[in-house]
Amino acid sequence: MRVFFDRELDSVATFWRVFRTDGMALGFTSHDRDLLFGGIRHRAAPGMVPAAIRMTTEISDDEAEVEGALSHDSISESDLAAGLFDEAGITIGVVDWNSLESQVLYSGQLGRIEDNNSSFSAQLRSAKHILDHDLVPRTSPTCRAEFCGLGCGLSAQRFTSRQTVMNVDFEGNRLGLDGGVSSDVIDGRIRMLSGPQVGVSFGILDASSDWITLDRPMASGVMPGIACELQQGCDHTLATCSARFANAVNFRGEPFLPGNDLLARYGQPSG
Repeated sequence: MRVFFDRELDSVATFWRVFRTDGMALGFTSHDRDLLFGGIRHRAAPGMVPAAIRMTTEISDDEAEVEGALSHDSISESDLAAGLFDEAGITIGVVDWNSLESQVLYSGQLGRIEDNNSSFSAQLRSAKHILDHDLVPRTSPTCRAEFCGLGCGLSAQRFTSRQTVMNVDFEGNRLGLDGGVSSDVIDGRIRMLSGPQVGVSFGILDASSDWITLDRPMASGVMPGIACELQQGCDHTLATCSARFANAVNFRGEPFLPGNDLLARYGQPSG
């Protein structure tokens, strides 16, 4: 097994692998030429460097950060804004550019991305970040369950339809659909089944006539003819759950629980 950094001068470069949720895998290396190993061609990206990697045996999340220039064709500012790299899997390691022996040092998930038009930094999260989630439900006046998800009990297929994009309005960040839309899709989701953002889900902010307004930018390659999957929305109120879906028995909220302001109230003399 290759032991890295066991000599004063070593033929070692760092590498990154990005596994997007749409199935695309991208590889980069700090070496000055492309390296092919592990079945992935790692493109030369010497401007990308790991700013910090922290690994411990504690249950707290291991942290890592990558900084670099938005210069490589595989990572563009528009793709980042369009969400193509959201929740992408990440592995970081070292590779011997002569023998191509490699070792993974860190694996996790892409978190927050920040850019200033000329460079970007990405915060990475290890698998331990799942332990930071609060497993104890907190009271809320609205339903905590995801619509058609765990706890809701409704069938997603019943409220989902296949549609085709007929018109694209990039300025208004809107899509026109062939099957028409109604106000029922507000707060819902639309997922692309083809095109440059295949597999990416968008929230629906507004719906009017045949148009829906999306909550994130569309990629430049989105065009009429793209297939998509449209799911109705829910505002998570008890009134909607009861009247529209007849599902009040599965409502996961406490709409009649007094709030904290009750503690601050005091009696008033009658007058």
